[in-house]
Amino acid sequence: MNRRTALLAVPALLVSGCFAGGGDSTDDAADRLRVALPFPPVAALSPWTDDALLLTRMGAAETLVTFEASGAAEPQLAESWEFVDDRTAVLELRDDVVFHDGTPMDAEAVAGSLNAAAAADPGLRVLRDVGLVATAVDTDTVQVQAAQADPLLVQRLGAPSLVVLSSDAYTDPAAPDPVGHGTGPYAITDVQGVQSATLDAAADYWGGPPAADGVDVRFVDDADSRTSSLRAGELDVVQGVPIAQLATLTDEQRVVTTSLPRVTALQLNTADGVFADPALRAAAVAAVDAGPVVDGVVEGQADVAPGLLTDDTLGAAVRTAPTLPAAGDPAGASIRLATYDDRPELPEAAAVLAEQLRAAGFTVEVVVQTYATLEPDLLAGAFDAVLGSRLTLLDTGDPVGYFATDFTCDGGYNLARLCDPAVDAAVAAAAALTDPRERRQAAADLEAQVLSTGAVVPVLHEQSRTGVARGVQGVGADPFERQVVTVATTTGR
Repeated sequence: MNRRTALLAVPALLVSGCFAGGGDSTDDAADRLRVALPFPPVAALSPWTDDALLLTRMGAAETLVTFEASGAAEPQLAESWEFVDDRTAVLELRDDVVFHDGTPMDAEAVAGSLNAAAAADPGLRVLRDVGLVATAVDTDTVQVQAAQADPLLVQRLGAPSLVVLSSDAYTDPAAPDPVGHGTGPYAITDVQGVQSATLDAAADYWGGPPAADGVDVRFVDDADSRTSSLRAGELDVVQGVPIAQLATLTDEQRVVTTSLPRVTALQLNTADGVFADPALRAAAVAAVDAGPVVDGVVEGQADVAPGLLTDDTLGAAVRTAPTLPAAGDPAGASIRLATYDDRPELPEAAAVLAEQLRAAGFTVEVVVQTYATLEPDLLAGAFDAVLGSRLTLLDTGDPVGYFATDFTCDGGYNLARLCDPAVDAAVAAAAALTDPRERRQAAADLEAQVLSTGAVVPVLHEQSRTGVARGVQGVGADPFERQVVTVATTTGR
């Protein structure tokens, strides 16, 4: 492929109308997007942390591949790819991509970015035990290789933690700096700690000129504050509008709703306590009715979950019904049910489910904390039941990985503490499949197998709600919640 010889650096313009404090807007900022995201940076926007999602949501950085609704890989910075063998893939890169610092995105830069991520300490979740090595084949071709056979090798390259940054981003090998080093439609020019970030349009963006002059981002963890600022005309785009606030929006705002491969489910501790008894797990499963949660708590802004996975995720795969043992008599058995209030609907949903369990004969104590304070106890199995929200396609867009992480003996997020050799064997067999359709059917079979243990009770499949001001168009409707600001997002002003 021929690469352009003339590369233009993106100017780092300073804009006076950014959100340093109260969200003031000036004439100079008329064509700048004013955006609020719900989670502040935790590590100066390093992509090797949860901050990676902020980079993609702001339109500042991109991965080699992205995902369609089913989780299948689609081209982004890579135009195409093919497997050479069961552990090696070769990707052809776009030849018109320029980093925000003006350097070309060639195979050497991509390989350097991937190898830096592979060497990160602590290791990245998506590359755990992969042994990834990237090599530049020629200017526009990069080879990626795993230490052993890996059907998900290309899928892994869509994880937000593997956004491609220019070589200058890695001056500090422990913390990549994305400021001015990404490939997205907008270049980060300034970050004000955990409060705000300023981005300017990348004039040389490979996807064409961005629709806005820039983006002024505020990080606002309080959902009511975000929504109030949207109603007041201080913001153009607000991610994460709470259901309770929908009725407060006026004709000057609307909501972009997208169904998600995210399940709210009740996990039952299979290792210790009351729910170590399969018959009492079966009693809890029988007691849970998702209808009042969907109709009442979330006001119909979700779907009753037919299983852990959505229909979009499974595609043509055929579900089979789980088979549970006969339900036992709770006889007043005491259980502690934990949830977190970072997602505002969870505590109310937990209260509804607690009443259903009490009606079935359990004695229930509900514990509500922030996720950060609750997580160590969740992972340690300190509770009998946990109501939580989980993205089932995780980093790779593959549902088999979700079962491996959440329901195997060595799973890193096994809140149900399930350790069933039959489930582990089925997960291992599914993970070895290379045909996407076969993997989807294996995932459907795994769902039935896990549900038959009574370790988890699916409640609902969630929707994302992004509030936008009147006239705003082109906001990302991404089922993976990785894109909010896109090249086409415009203020409408």
